[in-house]
This record gives sequence, C-alpha cells and structure tokens, in this order.
Amino acid sequence: MHQILSMLKNWTLPVAIVTGTSLYLIFAFIPQLSVAADMFGDVISVVFPMSVFATLFVTFSKVDYHLMGLRRWHFAVVAAQLLLVALTVSLIIFTRSSGASAVVFCASILLALLTCIIAPCASASPVVTAKLGGNLTEMTSFVLLSSVVMAVAIPAVFPLVSPSAGFGFWDTFLRILEKMTFVLLLPLQLGAAVRMGARRKVAPLAAIYRFILATPDLAFYCWAFSLAITAGVTVRNIVHSEASPTLMSLIAILSFIVAVAQFGIGRLIGRRFLVPIESGQAMFQKNTALSIWVASLYLPPVASVGAGCYVLWQNIINSYELWAYRRGQASAAKS
Repeated sequence: MHQILSMLKNWTLPVAIVTGTSLYLIFAFIPQLSVAADMFGDVISVVFPMSVFATLFVTFSKVDYHLMGLRRWHFAVVAAQLLLVALTVSLIIFTRSSGASAVVFCASILLALLTCIIAPCASASPVVTAKLGGNLTEMTSFVLLSSVVMAVAIPAVFPLVSPSAGFGFWDTFLRILEKMTFVLLLPLQLGAAVRMGARRKVAPLAAIYRFILATPDLAFYCWAFSLAITAGVTVRNIVHSEASPTLMSLIAILSFIVAVAQFGIGRLIGRRFLVPIESGQAMFQKNTALSIWVASLYLPPVASVGAGCYVLWQNIINSYELWAYRRGQASAAKS
C-alpha cells in the first residue's frame, strides 16, 4: 500500500490525466450512465473554475508580500510571452484578411496555438519549481505578475481574434475581464486577507492559514484535480469536434512544438539571469485549465483543443523533469 501511495505521489500529473480521460470515456460511452453524465456535466461546469480558484488561493495565501519582489527575469519572460502573443494574433488577423482558401483551416490552428501561449503561468509552478531545486518565492512572485498581466491580456486579445456575436470589443472585454477577476484576482485578495488575519490572530483565518502551511503540496494537488477535469474536457472536445483528423493532428503536433519552444526560450532567458529552472518553468508551465475554460466560452470549440494537447505535453515534460531530478538526487546521495 505504501508503494502504491508513493507511486501516485511521484506520478501525480500523469495519473490525473489518465483519471480524467478514463472517467469521461466511461460516462460518455456507457448508455446506462447517461443520466449521471448529464448531472456531472453540470457539476463540472461549476467545479472547474472553482478548482482553478482554489489553486490560486492556496498559492497566494503562502505569499509573504513583504519578502517578495520583482526580478529582471520576470519582466523578460513576460515580455517574451507578450511578444509571442502579438505575433500569433498578427498572423491570425493577416490570415483572415488574405482571402486564401485555407483561411478557416489556418485560423483554427493559430487560435488553438494562441490558447497555449497566452495562458498565465500555472499556479502550481512554484511547487514544481521547488521540487526541481528552484526558488519558490521568486516563482510565486512571477505567478502573481503573470496572473495580473494575462488577466488584462486575455480579454484584450480574444475579441480581436474572435468577436462575440452581437457584442462589440468593449462589451466582450468587460465580460471576460469580469470572469478573469473572479478566477485570478479574487484569490489574490482573499489569500492576502487570510495571511493578514493569521498575523492578527483572527481565529478562523489563522486556522485556514495553519492548514495550508501544514499541507505544503495542497496547491499542487488542487492543480492536479483541475488537470483531471481539463483532460476530460479536452477528450470531450476532441470526440465532439467537427474538425477533421488532419486539423486535430496538426494542432497536437504544433502544440508540442510550441511547448518545447517556450521551454527553450525560458531556459535561454534564465541562463542570461542565472535562473534557468525558474525562467524555464515560468515561460513553459501554463495554467491551461484557465485557458481552456475561457477559450471554451469565447473561442470556437476547436481552439481549446490546443490548450488541451498542451496539457499532455507540458505534464510529460514536467514528469520527466521531476523523475530526472529525483534520480539525480538519489545518485548524489549514494555517492
């Protein structure tokens, strides 16, 4: 039993993906479970954003804002991400205005890739970074910066590439910003309130704060729960998508290339500032659960498949990194 629990802990991310995928397939393709599937579908539509909220809340509750500070590499990574977003958006707008016969096909691919690029840094990235020997505080600072920047960037960009029917740019901007505020900025405020209440010995807030501190991987497991839902949503989108197998295959392949490219860019920036682990994870590890949720509301259905595929590649790379680091630590201990 201990070995099974140890394996689940070491391979949490792949287990979450397999669990979410399997549960969706079970409920979707067994007729006797159709009623339960409809009920759980309604529940998940509420639980999904709540799980993203919980992950950020736990992360931000641990932040000591007096010890935090922004570093030069933070701004370099954000600038690189915004540059990639601007390039992708420009390509989408140019493709649609070119009049080419393959406009819809190319625009669908680019929209899917945009969801892989514009997502804020994953709220569990500080935990993963710490497990890799990186700096937890600097990564948490970056998550905060990335969350705020992308909370503005996403509602500013999505109306440009996929205007909502019946809504202008500012209407769509405000609608998305409202949802982003709930999922990203409200956890920040509540996390700060919990930490302040704990310092002032407000009993309920102090109890919550002690629980969070006593469970160091809580944000990681909240994120894994979101990941399981994300995997199920991704499979659902693929099963019900009207896109051709060629389009789906290209999105899967190109999302892998985007994942590797962002990881490489982050590492290059990190070497310049002597923080390759932190910068690599910051550029590469995305809050795809948030990206899929917003994309499913405001972009064509096929767009969220890009972020869904990115989930797979991202967590394969993360799992390999964690395995290699554990192996290196074990070898060093033996020697």
